[in-house]
Amino acid sequence: MWETVQKIWKAKDLRRKILYVLMLMCIFRIAAHIPIPGVNASALQALFSQNEILGLFNIFSGGALENFSIVMLGVGPYITASIIFQLLQLISPKLEEMAKEGASGQQKINQYTRMLAVPLAALQGYGTITLLQTASGRGILPTDMSVFDWVVTITIVTAGSIFLMWLGELISEKQIGNGVSLIIFAGIIAGIPSAMQQVFVTFDSSQLPSLLGFVLIGLLTIIGVVFVTEGQRNIPIAHARHYTTTGQKSHLPIRVNQAGVIPIIFAISLLVAPSLLAQYALQMNIAWLNPIAEWVMRMSNDQLVHGVFYFVLVVLFSYFYTAVIFHPDRIAENLQRGGSFIPGVRPGKATAEYVKKISNRVLFTGALFLGLIAVLPNILQAFFSGGLQNLALGGTSLLIVVSVVLETVKQIDSQLLLRDYERL
Repeated sequence: MWETVQKIWKAKDLRRKILYVLMLMCIFRIAAHIPIPGVNASALQALFSQNEILGLFNIFSGGALENFSIVMLGVGPYITASIIFQLLQLISPKLEEMAKEGASGQQKINQYTRMLAVPLAALQGYGTITLLQTASGRGILPTDMSVFDWVVTITIVTAGSIFLMWLGELISEKQIGNGVSLIIFAGIIAGIPSAMQQVFVTFDSSQLPSLLGFVLIGLLTIIGVVFVTEGQRNIPIAHARHYTTTGQKSHLPIRVNQAGVIPIIFAISLLVAPSLLAQYALQMNIAWLNPIAEWVMRMSNDQLVHGVFYFVLVVLFSYFYTAVIFHPDRIAENLQRGGSFIPGVRPGKATAEYVKKISNRVLFTGALFLGLIAVLPNILQAFFSGGLQNLALGGTSLLIVVSVVLETVKQIDSQLLLRDYERL
C-alpha cells in the first residue's frame, strides 16, 4: 500500500489530478456552510436528527440541506434528470438510437440531462422550502415570505445545484472517481466527526457493550458491502473464430448489485410523497379528508410500517431499475454479431433468455442485501438506545462510502497500470 502511495505521489500529473479533485471537494464543503438568510439553523438540524427520511435527503445533498445552504439541493436534481432520461430511452426510439451512437450520442443526452436539471432544481427547491414551512411550529422558516423572497431563494438554490453539477463534471473529467458520487461522499465523511463528538459527550461506561456491538456490526456491514459490490457471476463466453483451434474463452460478468443506490433514491421519493400530501391535506382542513390524512401521518411515523414498506420498495425498484439498464436481447445480439456464444446455449433468443435467467437469480441476492442495507438504521435503533443512536449511520451511507472508495481506487490503479505499459 505504501509503495502505491509513493507511485501516486511520484507521478506528477496524477498527483496534480488528485490535489485538484481535493480542492474542488473543499470548495463544495465551504459552499455547504454558507447559509441562506432567514432560517433557524438549530431548529432545522434538530428536525433532521429526528426525521429519518429528511436525513436520507440530507445524505444525497452531501450534508448541505441541514444547513439550508446555497447548495442545499446537492446533486439530487441532476441525479433525478439522469434517471428520467434513462427511463425515456425505453419508450423513445430516438433517444435509444442516440444512446447507440457512442460518445457523440451520450454527449447529447448529457446536455439534455443538464438542461432538465435546471427546472427540476427549481421545483425541488420550492418543494423543500414548502416542506420546511409546514414545520413552522419549530420556527425553522418564516411563513410569510414575499414573492421577491421566493424568487431570490429559489434562484439561489437552483444556481447552487447547477454549480455542484458543474463541480461534479470537473471532477469526473480527471478520471479520479465519479464526481457526483465524490460530492455525496464528501458530505457523508464531513458529518462523521460531529456524530462521534455527540456520542462521546453522552457516553457512559454502561454503554460500552452496545458500543462494541455497534463497532462489530459496522465492520461486518462494510465487509458485506465490499463483498456484494465486488461480487459478480461470470458467464463463460467462447469465440467461434478461435474456439476450434485454441479454445480461447472469456466471460460475461453479471454484477450482484447492478442498480447501485438508485433503488434507494426511488424508494425515498415514493415514501416521502404520502406524508407530504397528508400535511397539505391537514392544512386545507377539509372535514372528510382530515381523518385520512391523520391516518397516513400515523402510518408514516410508525417505524415498523415505514421499515417494511421501505424494504419492499427497495427490492422492487432493484428489479425495475435493473430491467431498465440491463438488456439481455441487446447482449445476445452483440455476441452473435461478434461471432461469440455461450457454450451449450443456442445463439439469439435462447441466449437472451439464459442471460436473463442468470441475471434474475443473481439480482435476487443483490436486491435483498440492498433492502437490508436500507433499513439498517431501523434495526440498529431497535437495539441501541441513548446517545448510541447517533452512531446508527445509515447503511445507505456505508454503501455510498465503500462504493466510492472502491471505484476511486480502481480508477487510480488503472492510471498507474497505464503508465507502466507506456514505460514498456
